[in-house]
Amino acid sequence: MTSARRYRYGPWHGGPDPLAAPLELSAALEEIGRAVMDGASPRAALRELMRRGLPGLRGMDELARRIWQRRAEITRRHRLDGTLQQVRELLQRALAAERAALVGEADDDARFREAQLDALPADTARAVTELASYDWRCAQAAQAYQQIRELLGQQLLEQRFDGIKQALRASSPQDVERIRAMLADLTELLAAHARGETTTPHRFTEFLRRHGEFFPEHPRTMDELIDALAARAAAAARMLNSMSPQQRAELAELVQQAFGDPWLAQQLAQLDAQLQALRPGEDWWGSERFRGQDPLGLGEGAQAMADLAELDALAEQLAQSYAGARAEDVDLDALARHLGEPARLDARRLAELERELERHGFFERGPDASLRLSPKALRRLGSHALTEVADALHGRRGERELRRAGAAGEPSGSTRAWEFGDSEPWDVPRTVRNAVLRRAVRGRAGPLLAVEDVEVVDTEQRAQAAVALCVDTSWSMVQGGRWVPMKRTALALHHLICTRFRSDVLELITFGRHAQRVDIAQLTGLAGVWEQGTNLHHALLLAARHLRRHPDAAQILLVVTDGEPTAHLEPSGEAVFSYPPQSRTLALTVREMEALARHGTAVSIVMLGRDPRLAGFVHALARRCGGRVLDPGVDGLGAAVVGDYLRHRRRPA
Repeated sequence: MTSARRYRYGPWHGGPDPLAAPLELSAALEEIGRAVMDGASPRAALRELMRRGLPGLRGMDELARRIWQRRAEITRRHRLDGTLQQVRELLQRALAAERAALVGEADDDARFREAQLDALPADTARAVTELASYDWRCAQAAQAYQQIRELLGQQLLEQRFDGIKQALRASSPQDVERIRAMLADLTELLAAHARGETTTPHRFTEFLRRHGEFFPEHPRTMDELIDALAARAAAAARMLNSMSPQQRAELAELVQQAFGDPWLAQQLAQLDAQLQALRPGEDWWGSERFRGQDPLGLGEGAQAMADLAELDALAEQLAQSYAGARAEDVDLDALARHLGEPARLDARRLAELERELERHGFFERGPDASLRLSPKALRRLGSHALTEVADALHGRRGERELRRAGAAGEPSGSTRAWEFGDSEPWDVPRTVRNAVLRRAVRGRAGPLLAVEDVEVVDTEQRAQAAVALCVDTSWSMVQGGRWVPMKRTALALHHLICTRFRSDVLELITFGRHAQRVDIAQLTGLAGVWEQGTNLHHALLLAARHLRRHPDAAQILLVVTDGEPTAHLEPSGEAVFSYPPQSRTLALTVREMEALARHGTAVSIVMLGRDPRLAGFVHALARRCGGRVLDPGVDGLGAAVVGDYLRHRRRPA
């Protein structure tokens, strides 16, 4: 009897969250495909997808909008004179207490002190400086003045060191000495690093052992320490630049009284000079315009400036406007600090979506190193397009009407590895043998049967139908909104033939001023260009060449156009354009169509638009070659072309 299994539940640490919402790869690829078919490059289409996002997934633009909103909120809410305001309040408290104490004194010394207080300058900084040597009679007043010195020292340190509040629990003489020792060691360490001394790593370790409490960010290297200090010092510099000249002058005089000794201001000035030399790329000269009512002290102001710099960096990352930009460049921790965890989740899902699109092989590099859609992506887009067409055909999905499923010719006696879309029967003995050998080599942990094990019976491909799809790529197709529907129609037909009717052969032909044979990738990524000419004559010449290569197959010609022929091909290879069309252009086009009809080609002409001249021409042409004219409109284009192809395949031989 087996013992009952016991289960434990806890946080998931084994990789991606299995309960997370699935990545919408199909929806993403559909959006990219639409953009590519509309003329965008795959790289631009991917970037646009990252910008806009998907339903339920905020894109980079929305996150960037919230970043700018947060940035504006900081500057609208605050002002930078918080320390100056606190100093004024403490000074007024000290003077009021001292005067109250002197009123009850009747000696000359009390009157002299009152005269000293009355003679103080109106300027706060100068008043604080002159009172440095004043002998306070009131203990409460002396305490308030001492608080000014401690406040200035603490604020100066908070301005330069992010973790000083945790390390500086009070302003006792012992704390001040610890700060003196840390600053002295830090300036020596930075000087040694600037000189390139080999002992710097050892000195860095020893410095953190002695003064690590001042650096809660726990820098791991000398460069990390310098980066953190320089970013904070640059934020402090930008804060000073953002003050008015009067506020800067007042503060410059006040800081000399920090902890009652100018040594702190001098030491920090030396530290700033060292950091600026080591990190000149930091923004030391920028400024901001604060116009709010909430006062910030020096430490809070420096943090606000650091936050603004971080928000600027996030905005740049989200804009993705620099070379080589990727969604994973976004600092997720910084994003969560400013916008919360939902924003971090959206940015992470965007990065994962970008990685998964590449990992699944939906993009590939072309010969010129450009990014393009892979055959796998085109198959997926074709599947989407075919599904839409099938829905329009009221459920007819183009299943093969064959007596034996998977027939694609006579067996050749050999086998081959199964590929996506294969409908040939499996070679069971070889498939089982492959599975056994794989498990013997790789171990028994894998599945009993994997896709890579499957082999199918190879057949001699014999075309049952030869199909030529000629699509108009003149500028009027772009201008009339028919460009993307035309491409989706070609994708649907291509996917149907490649997956359901593999014995059929399809040739895609585009025609503008000239005609050319293209593969599905070229047609999907084809950009619309302004070019005059609808050279159906040249397209029919290429279609005839394709159909003649398969004389035993049923021959199908499908033409999609929105204009009458306005160009033809001369024997020299020159394309002659004329509007209105020349009689020679029309005659050559009709002659090629009649030649195809005489060889048994089933002809269908899909007419887009409401041009009376086009309608008259195509109807006359169809009558002469026994073909059909379809007028489905843009929305019914795919269903018309695919449905007509299926109708021709089912007709009796």
